[in-house]
Amino acid sequence: MVPKVTQEIIDLGDGRTITIETGKLAKQADGSVVVRMGDAMLLATAVSARTASPVDFLPLTVDYREKFAAAGRFPGGFFKREARPSDSEVLTMRLVDRVLRPLFPDDYHAETQVMIQLMSHDENVMPDSLAGLAASAALAVSDIPFTTYISEVRVGRIDGKLVINPSKQDLEKSDIDMMIGASLDSVAMVEGEMKEISEKEMVEAIKFAHEAIKTQINAQIKLRTALGLTEVRTYEQEKNDEAIYAKVKEAAYDKCYAIAQEGTSKQERGEKFALVKEEVIALFTEEELAENGDLVSKYFSKTQKEAVRNVILDLGLRLDGRKTTEIRPIWCEVDYLPSTHGSAVFTRGETQALATVTLGTSREANIIDLPSEQGEERFYLHYNFPPFSTGEAKPLRGTSRREVGHGNLAQRALKNMIPADCPYTIRVVSEVLESNGSSSMATVCAGTLSLMDAGIQISKPVSGIAMGLISDDKTGRWAVLSDILGDEDHLGDMDFKVTGTADGITACQMDIKIEGLAYDIMEKALEQARDGRLHILGKITETIAQPNPTVKPKAPKIIKIEIPKDFIGAVIGPGGKNIQALQAETETTIVINEEGNLGIIEILGTNAAGMEKAISSIQNTIFAPVEGETYTVKVVKVLEFGAVVEFVPGKETLLHVSELDWKRVENVADVIKIGDVFDVKYMGIDPKTKKAKVSKKALLPRPPRENKPEEKKDTPQQG
Repeated sequence: MVPKVTQEIIDLGDGRTITIETGKLAKQADGSVVVRMGDAMLLATAVSARTASPVDFLPLTVDYREKFAAAGRFPGGFFKREARPSDSEVLTMRLVDRVLRPLFPDDYHAETQVMIQLMSHDENVMPDSLAGLAASAALAVSDIPFTTYISEVRVGRIDGKLVINPSKQDLEKSDIDMMIGASLDSVAMVEGEMKEISEKEMVEAIKFAHEAIKTQINAQIKLRTALGLTEVRTYEQEKNDEAIYAKVKEAAYDKCYAIAQEGTSKQERGEKFALVKEEVIALFTEEELAENGDLVSKYFSKTQKEAVRNVILDLGLRLDGRKTTEIRPIWCEVDYLPSTHGSAVFTRGETQALATVTLGTSREANIIDLPSEQGEERFYLHYNFPPFSTGEAKPLRGTSRREVGHGNLAQRALKNMIPADCPYTIRVVSEVLESNGSSSMATVCAGTLSLMDAGIQISKPVSGIAMGLISDDKTGRWAVLSDILGDEDHLGDMDFKVTGTADGITACQMDIKIEGLAYDIMEKALEQARDGRLHILGKITETIAQPNPTVKPKAPKIIKIEIPKDFIGAVIGPGGKNIQALQAETETTIVINEEGNLGIIEILGTNAAGMEKAISSIQNTIFAPVEGETYTVKVVKVLEFGAVVEFVPGKETLLHVSELDWKRVENVADVIKIGDVFDVKYMGIDPKTKKAKVSKKALLPRPPRENKPEEKKDTPQQG
C-alpha cells in the first residue's frame, strides 16, 4: 500500500513551481522531504539524537551529495562509485550549515545530522539553490527543536531584471550570482559573485531574494500544519547555576573590561585573560571545580565576551586599540620567490598571506566532472591554512571545508578580472602564514599582487575586507567594525566579507549570528566596507601600480596557432611520435584541442628559439601549396630529367627539366646545382601524371617567336 503523501507547491510567479512532499520516502528519519523543481529532485532527511552530547556546542553535520545516476552517468575512477565529496558539494554543505547552525536553540547539544541528496537532475535547474529549502523542510516536518525555518535562493540579474533561481544557461548572462539564506524576519547568509555592482544594487538583490524566501518558508509552515505537527521534543537543558555565574562575573568583569581597553597584541592579551581566568578558578575549591568546573569556564568566557563587547559599544575602542573604522597597518611585497611565475606577500596586522602564481596550458585546467556540471576552469585558486598560522600544533587531516570555502570566495573575487583572451591556465595558491582575522581577504589582496607580478594583464586590481558587528538588543546600540580581528569574529554578531575594485563589488560572503539584522545596519556595513576596501586598494597599488608588461624569464611563454582539423593527425604522428619528438627537440610543451573545423595548438616554453622552431615545424607539416601562387624553393637533388626542390622541410616535389627554361636544357647540372634557391610557380596537379607540378620558366619572360623566311614552293606546271 502506497503511503499517504502530503504536498505543498510554491509558485515562483513565472510558470515554474517547486513542490515539497513528505510521507513516501525515508520514514524512519525524524523528518524527510522530497523537493522537486522541473525534473530535479532532492531527498533531504534530518535525524537528531535523543540525548545530549557531552560538548558545549551543537554537533551538527550537514551533508550534500550528488548521485551520478541522477544524471544518467557513471562515476569516474577505478571503482565506479561516489567517493569523497567534491569541492562543489562541500560548498553547498557550507551554504546550508551556515544558515541552520545559529538558529538551533543555544542549549541544544544533541548529535544532529541533515543529509541532502540529488536523486534526479535537470540541466535547467541548479540543485544547490534548493538545498537550503530541502534541509529546513526536513526539520520542519520533524519534532527536532528547530522552529525558525529558513530557505535559500539564488538571485541573478539578467538584462537589468532580478531573477530567482535562474538556470545555468541564464546565469551565464547575469551580472549577479548570489545565494541568500534567510528566515522570515532577517537575512542570515549571503554569498556570491558580481560584476562590479554597487552597494545599493547588492542590497536590492538581497531584499528581492528575501521576499521569495518568505514564500518558501510559509510553504514549510503550511506543510507542518497539514501534518498536524504542533509539538517539539523535550530535551535535556543545559546545566546552569546563577550563583556561580554571579561570582565569576563579579571577579572577572572589571578586569576583562580593563584588558580590553589596553590595545594589546593577540598573544599579550591572551596571556592577560588567561591570568584572570586562573584567578577566578582559584576562588573555587577542588570539590566545586570537580562538580562545576565546566560552568566556571563557560561563565568566564561569557563574562569576557560581554566585557569586550561593552568596551566597543561604550568607548568605541577595540581589542588592539583601533577605532571602529580603522584598518590595521599594511605592508606588501611582490617578486618575493625567485623561481615562481609570480609571487607576493600581503600582511595586514597579524594576518599574512603568501600567494604564488603558476602558468600552464589548457592541459592544466581544473576538470569539473559532477552529475550537475561538467566543464573546466582555466583560472582557479587554492587556499591553505596550516595550524602554525595561529600558533597551534594540530593534526593535519587533509583539506578542510573551511579551506575549500575560503579559496572559492577568493577565486570568485578575482576570476572576472582575468582577460578573456588570456592564453594561460592560471593557478593561484595562497599560503596563510599568520592569521588573526580574515585570511580569506588577505588571500584576495595577495592574489591580486601575485597576478600583477606574474604579468597577467588583469583588468583591475581587487582588494577585500571583513566587517564585523557588535549589537545590544537591550539598549539598541550597535557598532560596525572594519577589518575585524579573529576575536571580534568569535565574539561578534556578524562576519561580512566584501571584495571589489574601485568601481564595484566582485564577491561577498556574509554570516549573521543573531536574528533580526536590520537592512540599515547592512547598508552601513557595506558603505564602511567600501571605504576600507579603497584604503587597502591604495596600499596594493603603491606596491605595484600596473601588471608587469611581460611574464617573467622563468615563466613559460605561450603561443596559440590554428591549423585545419584535417592536419591534426599529421602533427601528432602515429602514436604521438611526431609531437613527442618535437617537444623533446624544442624543449616545449605542445597541446592540441579540437574546436569545430580547427585544431587549436598551444605551444608553451621558456626558450624563444625552441618555440619558434616548434612553430616552424608545425607550419611545415601543414604546408599545402596553392595553385597559381609563387614559392621560394631549394634544390635538394639533381636528376637527369629535372631536380627535386623543397618548399619547406619535408615537403618536396619534382621540377621537370622541361620547366626549367623556355630554351631546351640538355644537361640539368649545367643550369642548377644542389643548394640553389629560386622561385617557382605552383601549377597544381598535372592531369597526366596526377602529381604536383611546378615551373621555373613560368616566371621567366617568354622569348618572342623567331620570324623565319618563307620557303619558295614549286608551282605545278600548267598543261
